[in-house]
Amino acid sequence: MHTPNILLFIFPTNIAEGFEKNCRNEFIRYLKISKGSIGEVRTQLYIANSINYITEVEFNIVDNELNCLTKQTGKLISWLTHNKNSR
Repeated sequence: MHTPNILLFIFPTNIAEGFEKNCRNEFIRYLKISKGSIGEVRTQLYIANSINYITEVEFNIVDNELNCLTKQTGKLISWLTHNKNSR
């Protein structure tokens, strides 16, 4: 099992929409929305694991991927927030 397909569309779409607004605050806002989408998928992942829809190995692989993605997104949000000269 790989990261759910819906995240492959929602995550980059939200980021692109925020980026195209040409406003740093809007970009940060849409990054936060994207980060929230990751949280929604993680919730679904935990549910899938609890009802044995996926194996523990599948759960761990996807959970690790989502953890990395949320951390990277959080770091970008933090960097943009603290570097006012950036986009």
